[in-house]
Amino acid sequence: MTAIVDLGGSALDTVFDWPFFGLQDDVRPALAEARRRGVRAVLATLYDVDGAAPRGVGAQMVFAEDAVTGFLSGGCIEADIVTHARGVLEHGRSERLVYGDGGPIDIRLPCGSRIDVLLEPLGPDDEAVGQLLALSRQRRPAVWMTDGEERVCGPAEEASDAAGPLRAIAALAASERRVCGRLNAPFGVYRTFSPPRRLMAIGADPIALAVVKLAVDMGFETLLVRPRGPEACPLPGVQYLRSDVQTAIEQWRPDPWTAIAVLGHDIDLEQAALESALATSAGYVGVLGSRRRIPDRNARLQAGGVNGAEIERVHAPIGLPIGGKSPWEIAVAVLAEIVAELDAGKSRSLGA
Repeated sequence: MTAIVDLGGSALDTVFDWPFFGLQDDVRPALAEARRRGVRAVLATLYDVDGAAPRGVGAQMVFAEDAVTGFLSGGCIEADIVTHARGVLEHGRSERLVYGDGGPIDIRLPCGSRIDVLLEPLGPDDEAVGQLLALSRQRRPAVWMTDGEERVCGPAEEASDAAGPLRAIAALAASERRVCGRLNAPFGVYRTFSPPRRLMAIGADPIALAVVKLAVDMGFETLLVRPRGPEACPLPGVQYLRSDVQTAIEQWRPDPWTAIAVLGHDIDLEQAALESALATSAGYVGVLGSRRRIPDRNARLQAGGVNGAEIERVHAPIGLPIGGKSPWEIAVAVLAEIVAELDAGKSRSLGA
């Protein structure tokens, strides 16, 4: 979600009254849109926090000439950052901002912390942005490395290959492999990017519909699979396949940043879906159903040739145990468990 903003100031009050721009956490779609339109942008990265803060290190915002995405705090600093972003767009030089201890005395942080933010000007043909977006399309982890003036983006596994002024921050990125880190001398910041999260939901009942609707709102790339279902899916933002589950899973090529949720009530469909899902590197596989069905399901999977280690990957019953029974409550439980598992997998892949 990218909110339209007049960086000259006339629309700021309205935009910050209802900060829908903060609902989009991943800045890559906003960078892609600015690139498509051929407009300049400013990337803001929260690269250090001393104390508690609403957002963690690595939180980002993007300011284009008439749009903003993301947020860095609970509304304490965003309006001031807009003012600085406007200046960065005008003069084309990066800025480092401090809020809290050592920052502007008229901007209070109720949490009592200090946060450091880097603003980088980006042209519509910025090479690092192009590489970041290309790696995202290829579903490869990426690392962004910058000293505010020079920047480079490359595959995470090749972070240490950067040379020149970025050599030191590249070495830190390769050794720490965290979401975000910084060096003081020479100054440098790195920020890692995992491939965007995806959800494949298999099913057609109200629970499946609630899960995919919530997933889209949360920014997941979302696919609904309903073998031999109606010709079209009426849910905006949802990809839809009517093929058998084996074909659908094969086409989508699940990876560690993909969740597969089996949300149907057909035992044969469930069996086929789980056998195919567990043969992939999907970061999450879950299935709807009661606990008393687990032994029979596991026996069927074993009879189908699935080994015990793979069966242990299945989250059953699906979702966190919040006690909800309605479709929306189950959807909340399912997506919460998926986020927890995919984020844990991301941390493991980064070595954090």
